[in-house]
Amino acid sequence: MFDKFSERHIGVSNEKDLKAMLDVIGVKSVDELISQVIPQSIRLRKPLALPAEGMSEYEFAAHIRELADRNQPYRSFIGMGYYPSAVPAVVTRNVFENPAWYTSYTPYQAEISQGRLEALLNFQTAVISLTGMEIGNCSLLDEGTAAAEAMAMMFSLRSRDAVREGRNQLFVDRNIFPQTLDVLLTRSEPFGIELIVDDYDEYEFTGREFGAIVQYPAADGRVRDYSDFTAAAHAKGALVTVAADLLSLALLKAPGEWGADIAVGSAQRLGTPMGFGGPAAGYMTTREAFKRNMPGRIIGVSVDRLGNKALRMALQMREQHIKRERATSNICTASALMASMTGFYCVYNGPEGLRRAAETAHLATATVARALEAMDYRLASKEFFDTLEVEAEAAVVQSLALEQGINFYYPSEGRVRMSFDEVTTAAEIETVVSIFAAAKGKKAKAVKAVTESCVPTALRRQSPYLQEPVFNVYRSESALMRYIKKLELRDISLANSMISLGSCTMKLNAAALMQPLSLAGFQNMHPFAPADQAKGYMDLIAGLEQDLATITGFAACSLQPNSGAAGEYTGLMVIRAYHQSRGQGYRNVVLIPASAHGTNPASAAMAGMKIVTVACDERGNIDVADLEAKAKEHSSELCGLMVTYPSTHGVFESRIREIVDAVHDAGGQVYMDGANMNAQVGLTNPGYIGADVCHLNLHKTFAMPHGGGGPGVGPICVAEHLRAFLPSHPVVATGGDEGITAVASAPWGSALLFPITYGYIKMLGAEGLRRATEMAIVNANYMSAALAAEYRTYYSGETGRVGHEMILDLTSFKKDYNIDCGDIAHRLMDYGFHAPTLSFPVHETLMVEPTESEPKEEMDRFIEALISIKRECEAAAGQADNVVANAPHTARELAGAWEHPYSRDEAAFPLAWIGEAKFFPYVSKIDNGYGDRNLCCRNCE
Repeated sequence: MFDKFSERHIGVSNEKDLKAMLDVIGVKSVDELISQVIPQSIRLRKPLALPAEGMSEYEFAAHIRELADRNQPYRSFIGMGYYPSAVPAVVTRNVFENPAWYTSYTPYQAEISQGRLEALLNFQTAVISLTGMEIGNCSLLDEGTAAAEAMAMMFSLRSRDAVREGRNQLFVDRNIFPQTLDVLLTRSEPFGIELIVDDYDEYEFTGREFGAIVQYPAADGRVRDYSDFTAAAHAKGALVTVAADLLSLALLKAPGEWGADIAVGSAQRLGTPMGFGGPAAGYMTTREAFKRNMPGRIIGVSVDRLGNKALRMALQMREQHIKRERATSNICTASALMASMTGFYCVYNGPEGLRRAAETAHLATATVARALEAMDYRLASKEFFDTLEVEAEAAVVQSLALEQGINFYYPSEGRVRMSFDEVTTAAEIETVVSIFAAAKGKKAKAVKAVTESCVPTALRRQSPYLQEPVFNVYRSESALMRYIKKLELRDISLANSMISLGSCTMKLNAAALMQPLSLAGFQNMHPFAPADQAKGYMDLIAGLEQDLATITGFAACSLQPNSGAAGEYTGLMVIRAYHQSRGQGYRNVVLIPASAHGTNPASAAMAGMKIVTVACDERGNIDVADLEAKAKEHSSELCGLMVTYPSTHGVFESRIREIVDAVHDAGGQVYMDGANMNAQVGLTNPGYIGADVCHLNLHKTFAMPHGGGGPGVGPICVAEHLRAFLPSHPVVATGGDEGITAVASAPWGSALLFPITYGYIKMLGAEGLRRATEMAIVNANYMSAALAAEYRTYYSGETGRVGHEMILDLTSFKKDYNIDCGDIAHRLMDYGFHAPTLSFPVHETLMVEPTESEPKEEMDRFIEALISIKRECEAAAGQADNVVANAPHTARELAGAWEHPYSRDEAAFPLAWIGEAKFFPYVSKIDNGYGDRNLCCRNCE
């Protein structure tokens, strides 16, 4: 008999440990605890309609390989934003497949994230350099959503006069990727932005535009000089965004040099696989003047307490959890892991390697272009980088191409488009030429390689790029491997210790789930490949959608949203479309509890909603009377309610059905935030409770890794009446019959990640899924009870229990010991732990979520650490120079001069077991203010 996956995934698997924990909690069984935690009225009456027993790891490995083998990764020349890439094996092995990189959290606690921060800074530096801009972020989700963020940014940058005049038009060049245009359509409508889709070289600005978006090179491959167009836009007060191909910028004049204000795009072709559409790092760069309007995360350089260089996320006053309904973006998850990979790709290749890759793609294109012209084919343009559009009978060419195992893109019956790349070979060039010769009934002549550029002289790049030292020293694999390892050792991840972040569900990302991502059958598929070549993906997607719908109690699912916040937005847009279909488009009021995560009001604002805040009572629950009153008050325009369940405070509110009924009675829909779904699976679900739509954080509940801040996946599940409105796509058929336009560039979002969640469900089965949820609740209640004598749990349910997480009260520490919550977070680093969620949702608290994956031994170490720190706080009362306030302590400081009243041993080894595997923070406490006052977001050393 094979081992059960559940016994490997769930940390507490022996009865002795479980009994000891239940004794501390004060219950006799898991069932008794669950009955005290989850209201009986919402408990599922029967098991999930999934196989009770899960597959073993061995069985799943065989099954997922068989699915991968059903895919046929033909040689893709489709392009359209997705390209084969020479992903360096040293990066694949040491980053993509390395849990030290993929299990780490977003670098909010910068002192223990210095390695990741440097990798992300390298990404920023590379895209700033290539685009010729002054500042960049790290990172965005994909090209389409990056363009949408730029649209919103330009809209928010309107002058007071432009706002007063009602400037609401955005020019979009017709020659742009269709998926980008579709995302722009989705995101523009709630803001009242009117898209003017026209030809850039024929358009005359009227003064009603606030911005313009163009593609560089254009979608059909043309390399066009936008300098006059940009000048004309600026003359009328409009900003210009360019969706730029990063590899092309090794040969083409940088957007910043011809006047663009914002550059956006995808970094996929710089060192990450196509993966059937994602994930890849989106990027945005802009001018220094616009830095405070830039969405997403910006990595900046600062100094620590000892004056050493230190990195951290900068300008955080723009984060959506602070701006809430005033936010212009709801970005929460980025694509940090993929951005790190792109950064290492640039470090490994340097400027000469990028130029070599760009020339390979460009000269292959030029060679094919000359051969096609010699056969009297007509090209859309003689000036191109890597893409040709050819007048030809598409059906004939496609038939011949498929015989050769090749995919092109077919924009119409009479046109064929093809994009070449850094891995194009001479043999492939000859095959492509022979296909077009055969389409004319000819025999191909010998192909002569072209060596001259087809880029217009005025648009050839003259300026240097990637001149920083980091891009010019790591050329051997040994050197890069050691550089990656050096950065890895500066970070804490799940490979080091428990990361008990409340609301973030940092559970095990099992190796058996991660391995399939390296299979060629999943990695090398283009998202626009014919469906009959992607049977493995199609079966996997259909199975995963069905399983997620079953788990949530809904009728249908869309996997397109590629982050949790994108899922929130999509859910609201689906509800909006439903109301519009009923002639009730005026319903635009959304009720949101005061305790909600900041992305909820931010997402609602982006969906064009008016936000009405619902109060919470002294126990942290939704004030039902206030909700009922506000639902009734706004019944004529109520769109719906956004509710997190269990609540953001970690409590199953017993009156949730009353809340749902009140909203439905007022004509609204109920959106349930899936952030805390890890406490529901197998025990209750949103559909059974009565909600209409929910999003899921697959990077939380369903075991996808956090990747240092992304990628995440945020699918939505919906009730039957909302199925028709699930998001569509302009290139590949997806979604419902009345589906909203796309919310992501790829038809199924970040499809490469789907085997993780698919395998998680298949290997746990219905019984394992329920047990995982039960143990998440057991673990949280065990920690709450074990710490009760030292730390009060801020909120609990009516029976005194918490859900899968709890909030520890530190609100008196500043008064009692002159030590705040942040000091304790920093001191935990000296103990080898990542701190829990800090000051959210209550100021000066720690929100702790141990997850089901942690063994009792690890939880006990964390409990012991918190108690030890409390003793240190008590001893430090009245002393400014104390071990908690000075934390964390670096190895360099410990080895140097020592003038503190406490010993080096107390600083570094406060508990005996810490010495077994001591983690030394690379920097001490960081001065965030210094970094914001002296903003630098490039790696210049």
